Amino acid sequence: MTYDMVERITRSFESQSMMKTLGATIHEVEKGKVTIEAPLLPSALQQQGYGHSGLTFSIGDSAAGYSALTLLPEDQEVMTAEIKINLLAPADGELLRAEGRVVKPGKRLVVVTSEIHAWKKGQTKLIAIMQGTMVPVPMNP
Repeated sequence: MTYDMVERITRSFESQSMMKTLGATIHEVEKGKVTIEAPLLPSALQQQGYGHSGLTFSIGDSAAGYSALTLLPEDQEVMTAEIKINLLAPADGELLRAEGRVVKPGKRLVVVTSEIHAWKKGQTKLIAIMQGTMVPVPMNP
């Protein structure tokens, strides 16, 4: 069974209303790795003017999940079973970029990680790391 992995990930990503709400876009898709970007919009800031951790978590989780999906057969989807985040620095900048990677693929569980960087005036800063477990599930008919 062959399929276009990039097209599959892009089509699935575009069906997520949450990602549209956040202004997030797919930046890169490779086997075992997906990068998502989101601008720091005024609607996604917390009370001190930094990007809200909910934005950081959302794009990190999606990047990690889609990295797992790149390794699954076409008749499977993926769901997050658990994921944790370590917030390392405030989300200060114009853009957040989450790079999700597969740590260990499997038939029942896929261990994933994400690194989230804030971009400001051409400089990047690591602001969060995530680790989690994705579960392959059959596609909905």
